[in-house]
Order: sequence, then C-alpha cells, then structure tokens
Amino acid sequence: MRAAPRSTVHQLVTGPAALLLVGAGLTVLGLTGSGSADAATPAEGTVSAGGDHGVSWTGGPFAVPNLTGTALDLPDCSAPESCDDFALHVDTPSTYGRDHQLKISVKWENAAADFDVYLLNSKGESVATAASSSDPELILAAPRAGDYTVRVVPFAPAGDSYRATARLVDRPANPQPGDDRPPTFRNYKAPRKLTDANNAGEPSIGNSFRTDATMYQAYLSTYKVRWAHGDATWRDVSANAATGCPQGSTESLDPILFTDRSTGRTFESQLTGVDSFTCWTDDDGKTWSPSTGGGIPSGVDHQSIGGGPLTGNGLGNLPTTDYENTVYYCSQDIATAFCAASHDGGTTFGAGVPTYDLTQCGGLHGHVKVGPDGTAYLPNKGCGKRAALAVSRDDGQSWTVHKVPSSTVGDSDPSVGISANNTVYVGYVGADGRPGVAVSTDHGRTWKRGQQVAGDLGVKNAVFPAVVAGSDDRAAFAYLGTTKGGDYQATGKFHGVWHLYISTTYDGGRHWVTRDATPHDPVQRGSLCTGGTTCGDDRNLLDFMDITLDDHGRVLVGYADGCIGKCVDHPRKNGHDAYATIARQTGGKTLFTKYDRARK
Repeated sequence: MRAAPRSTVHQLVTGPAALLLVGAGLTVLGLTGSGSADAATPAEGTVSAGGDHGVSWTGGPFAVPNLTGTALDLPDCSAPESCDDFALHVDTPSTYGRDHQLKISVKWENAAADFDVYLLNSKGESVATAASSSDPELILAAPRAGDYTVRVVPFAPAGDSYRATARLVDRPANPQPGDDRPPTFRNYKAPRKLTDANNAGEPSIGNSFRTDATMYQAYLSTYKVRWAHGDATWRDVSANAATGCPQGSTESLDPILFTDRSTGRTFESQLTGVDSFTCWTDDDGKTWSPSTGGGIPSGVDHQSIGGGPLTGNGLGNLPTTDYENTVYYCSQDIATAFCAASHDGGTTFGAGVPTYDLTQCGGLHGHVKVGPDGTAYLPNKGCGKRAALAVSRDDGQSWTVHKVPSSTVGDSDPSVGISANNTVYVGYVGADGRPGVAVSTDHGRTWKRGQQVAGDLGVKNAVFPAVVAGSDDRAAFAYLGTTKGGDYQATGKFHGVWHLYISTTYDGGRHWVTRDATPHDPVQRGSLCTGGTTCGDDRNLLDFMDITLDDHGRVLVGYADGCIGKCVDHPRKNGHDAYATIARQTGGKTLFTKYDRARK
C-alpha cells in the first residue's frame, strides 16, 4: 500500500475524513456530467495587445461548495451555481508571448473561503489551473490569441463572492545563465530486493558528515547507502522492535526523514493523523531509540523534522541532555501549522507553537530547515499572492511571516537552503509553472536576485523544488521539469516528458547554471498530478522529493523514478512507478569552496 499523501493544495484534511468530505460534496451536488456553468458579471470581455490590457468581472455570492475539481480532471458544473464562467477573448500577435503573459487573478473577502480557477481553451480543454488555498488565486499563461473560458469554482465559498481580473503583463526579465560549467551527476537505484524499493513516493534523504553515510526514506523503509569507487551499497536499516523502536516501520500516512549532518543523528517519522511514530538513531540505523513523535497541539498532516544550533535568543531554552542541537517537529493543520521544539535531542517535544494563521497563509507548508545561527525557516507556497517563509529567531517560541516578492503561488511546496554565512535561498514554482529562486541575507526580511531558472534549457513546467546550500555563495536547486507548456495535471491530455534538473549557483544567486541530470532516462511521462489524494495514476510520485550534500559538498538528490523498464524508451509504456533513486554529483565544483583545488 502506498503512503497516504498530504492534503491537496485546497483539500485541508487527509485520509478517510478527506474522502468522506469529497464524497459528501459529490452527493450534495448530484453530479452527472460536466454540464454548464452560470455566467459571470459581465459575461465576457477582451484583452488586447493594442488596448488597455485589462478586464474585470465578479460573481456570487455562493453558498454550496463544489469539490469536484479534486476528484475529476475538470470540475463538474451541472448543478446550479456550482461554477461561474467568463468568456475571455485574447487578441495578440503571434510573437507577443516572448515578452508577455496572460495574468488572471481571482480574489475574495472571507479568509475562510476558497475559490479555484480554471482556464479552458475553445475546445473546453484545460490550459492552466489555480487550485490552491491562496487568496487571490493566480494564473499566468501564454497570451495566445483565441477564445477562452475562465471558470471560477466555489470550492469552499462560505457565502462569499469573488472579484476577478484578466490582463496582459510583461514577462519578468532574467539574468543570463552563469559561465560556470554545471556539475555532472550519476543516478543510483535501490536494489529490487529491498522492501519499498518501488514504493518511494515522497522520499527523504540525509547525509551524516561523521560517517558519510547517506540515509534514504522510502515509505516505511529506511535505507543506508555507502559510496565507494563510484558504486553504491544499499542496506535496509529500518527501525523496528528488534532494533530498539517498536513503533518504527509499522504504519504511515506520510513518511519523513531528517539527518542532522553535523551530529549524525537521523530521525524517521511516520504520520498517524494525530501525531507521528518517530524513531532516531546515532549509528546510521544499527540501533534506534523511540521519540514521543511531536508536540501538542500537532497538525494532522505533512509533518516535517529539522534541526540545528540554538540561537541563544530563546529564554530558558537550553539542552537538557548532551545533545547540543534543537530539533523541530512541524505539521500543518486546517488553518495553521504548528512547530514544536525539542531540547533533549528529539526524544520529547514541547508544546506546538502556531507559525501563521489563515489570514496570513494557506495551511500547506514545506520542510523546516535551520541555519548555522539557529534561525528556523518553514516555507509556505501561498501567503496571499506570494510564497513565503515563517521564520523563528528565538528557538521556536515565535514565528514571523516574510513573503518572497519575486514569487507567485504554485502547486508545489517551496524549499529553503541556508549557507554557511546564513544566506537564505528559497526555491519555488510559480503560477506559470516555471521554477524560480530568490536570495535573502537578512533572514528573509528582504529579498534580492529573484529569477526563473532553466529557461535556457526550455523548461516550461516544474514540480517538487528542493534546495540545499553550502559555502557562502553556493547553493543547488533541484526540481522535476518538462519542456512542454500547458496544464501538466491534465490526465491523459498532457504529453510532456519529465526529467530531473539541478540548477547551481557559485556567486550567491546572481547567476545559475542548470544540468539535466537524467537526459536519457525520463522520470515521468505524461501528466503529473500535484492535486492530492484524489488524483489518479499520475500521482505516483506524490508531493515532494529531497536534496542534501555530503561532507565534500557533493549534491545528492533523493527522488522517486516514475519511468523505469520499458517506459524509458517507449512513450506508451507508462508504468507510473515510484522507484527509490539517488542522483549523486560526480563532477564539477561542489558546494564547498575548500575542495575546489582538489578537483582541478
């Protein structure tokens, strides 16, 4: 059985409760087909390259939720007031998309409400979607001339109305790629004999600088990987009763692993829906010790564990054991997220502290990371119009939200990496589906060098951003990408080929160079759903991947390979697998400057 995923971008509960909620919505609406939708006010408008570039409309109020967009390729609009349609006409020359985008924004007043938006072409096919928990919802699409339908769906309307705009805007200008040669990578697959080798959706990866062992989590299984002479040796070192932690490897709604590279301590955690079954090891999985799992209160979904030094700003927060670092357990709830700190090495946790509320951000977050100075960062993809970081500088006692101005709200969780001098790099996927990155040198208060990456390689859609940083000016940003544009979640209709891309900066984020790390072996063919538990077969990779580095600064990306066997060479042989795989850096400059001379 595959691990149950975290909630969708707008489905704020998981597991059986979420399925009952969706089922209830289908029953209430009495859905029988795609049907028709009500008209917005006004019902149509035109955006033109030669005009004022913008139109506005409104709709509502709405009382009945329409949840069908998570269960079907497109929402069912057959019930009265279950959707609102606006006829949008785009009048642009053929070359207009080189420097411009079509921007559609839908907003509302009630913070507890949630609307989704779909852009359909003249054939009724989905061109782009915005189905997050963010307000406003934002679509950025190619401004091709033609007739479109903007469909607004009251996913959770709470009696509210919406206001919408469509306009033509300039495409952001990006610096040219750097002059450095991008590093090279080799891919290593887990042996088939290992349990969960082909059940590795949402993998986690870590590396101990004390032993140079790489730890990889594939659902209920924890693997230890050793590297020698270009080869990898994989061993199953999963926690269980025989190795000291009875709750290990028993059941899970979400798996997560974290290795504190400075101490070598590794945590493996399995979500139970209330808290987690968590174990830790100081000997790379030979023996394990039990943890209480997390703090109280705790969120129901998508737990994350991270750790690092104390800041010294948290009153009374001192280690109670000889373990020197703070350990954080963060999990998301319907309207907020909670982070709890441990000062005894992760054996027990204090109370969960809210990191943001529904008026600031949507309920979904990424993985908590801690910088060398002890500052903790929790990324969120939807805080109003932007991705953001919730930041704690007092050892988890309080959190402040800082938005990333260059970002827009996408479907994947952002990721953060912190360098040796506490420079923060955040990687995200925007509303246009493209990967972007920004840099902060003041703990997220201000941002600079925001830009999209991999445009030189033609990447038009990306998912699963993962960031790691090393020396002062060095960071790596991994993601799955495809050179095909359009709605990548359109099951059976999107025919892109996905690869693992890794962008690297050696000058503090001014310039990035990108490598296709799987040029001859696609990671996925066709659509790739990031819409949560109700996706079909194309959600085999689930919600994220992970990245780390070894003691020489080599980048290691832990990902699940969805295209193995015959799928590699035959486009119609999609297996929708989730095979445990690591991309390991084999050449080029690493993320640690001190090893540059050794590699010349």
